[in-house]
Amino acid sequence: MAAMVKVIEVLAQSETSWEDAAKVALKEASKTIRGIQSIYIKEMQAVVEDNRIVQYRVNAKISFLLERDS
Repeated sequence: MAAMVKVIEVLAQSETSWEDAAKVALKEASKTIRGIQSIYIKEMQAVVEDNRIVQYRVNAKISFLLERDS
């Protein structure tokens, strides 16, 4: 039987970079989700204050295998 994959959408942010925001999304999701297969960054956004970026934000889709009972 073929494996089933579920996709969730999460938002994450970092003061460092978009890459770090993606890592934050993955780290937080992995606390409650097992079998993560991939992360797709759908959108990126930055918050600007005084002409500098103060927050990097990502909207990410995380896919993971669904577990099933034997």
